Amino acid sequence: MHKKFRTLVKTALVLVYVVIIAGAVVRMTGSGMGCPDWPKCFGYYIPPTEASELEFKPHFEYKKGIVIIKDEALLVAKSNFNSGDTLNLEHWEPYTKHDYATYNPVHTWVEYINRLSGALSGIPILIFTVMSFWFWRKNIWIPLLSVLILFSMGFQAWLGKTVVDSNLSPYKITIHMVMALVIVAFILYLIYITKTERKPFKYNAFFYKLLIFSLVLTLIQIVLGTQVRQFIDEQIKALGYGTNALWLNDAPISFYIHRSFSILVLAANVLLLYINKKHHLKHDKLNWVILLLLLETITGILMANFDFPFGTQSLHIVLASILFGFQFYLILEGSKPKNKIQSL
Repeated sequence: MHKKFRTLVKTALVLVYVVIIAGAVVRMTGSGMGCPDWPKCFGYYIPPTEASELEFKPHFEYKKGIVIIKDEALLVAKSNFNSGDTLNLEHWEPYTKHDYATYNPVHTWVEYINRLSGALSGIPILIFTVMSFWFWRKNIWIPLLSVLILFSMGFQAWLGKTVVDSNLSPYKITIHMVMALVIVAFILYLIYITKTERKPFKYNAFFYKLLIFSLVLTLIQIVLGTQVRQFIDEQIKALGYGTNALWLNDAPISFYIHRSFSILVLAANVLLLYINKKHHLKHDKLNWVILLLLLETITGILMANFDFPFGTQSLHIVLASILFGFQFYLILEGSKPKNKIQSL
């Protein structure tokens, strides 16, 4: 049971990162409104593949919630009905949550796959939450944390709905991203407390405090980065795709702070690496942290100086989320050992 439980938790972690990657691809391709409604897509569980499927069809059996596009507006079926020869507006109501009424098959299916990945990630979470009650007497935190993760996934799904309903409000996208990192942290903590064997690490108070400080720096950097991304999103809306060289025109102060702040983030983690080696603390994951920071720096330079090469924005976001995961787990491993560790 214990081994299966941990396998499911690790699977959930991988799938949550898959969702983060899928979300990054959605933003990179501008597919966020590929499905204008939620949780269905144009009222269907499996979205249309051609624009003609969203046109009014005479003598067609429509189900409640089905969406059509008419005169550059979305109409939603009020109830189940069979259409006549012509469009009868009595059976339809305008979609009022936003006025985005465009069908792009690539955008639709990119967004749909993003939603599917989110639903898929919930399956192992639901299963291990049920299994977690087997640990109730051994460690009550395991079922409590599992339930918290399950509810967090539900809250994240609701946030996804609000993002769509708001026509991709930038600050709601940022909250959606931060919530994904919170879920990653919860899952990593669950992985940590269910370990039966732990590699011995030397505790160093300054090193541990610096670990926390470096994670805070990363979170600040991520928030600054999302503010810059919000600005870029507004630039894309105003100027369109293919105008990459103009996206950083009149960049906000947050861009320059974000760019300079990366030096402090890198310096803090290089100091951690030095202390780790000097005192033989055996935190090998720091090597991954430095590698991820270097890759983050490279993608940042490419975006700022080479007009946002394809894929760099998505890679930058994904690398930041992976970096957060490594740093958070390092904090768990570097914490002061307890006198008693409850055995599983």
